[in-house]
Amino acid sequence: MKKLLLLVATAAGAVFVRNKMAKDSSDSALWAEATKEDTAGA
Repeated sequence: MKKLLLLVATAAGAVFVRNKMAKDSSDSALWAEATKEDTAGA
């Protein structure tokens, strides 16, 4: 029973970390897009 609980806790932690990394990655991409210099219109 303890092994199953450990497995479930590890899986939940892995999903949490994966989702946080994906959100951080998308936030970084959005920030880069929003702050890039517009040289085409000059």
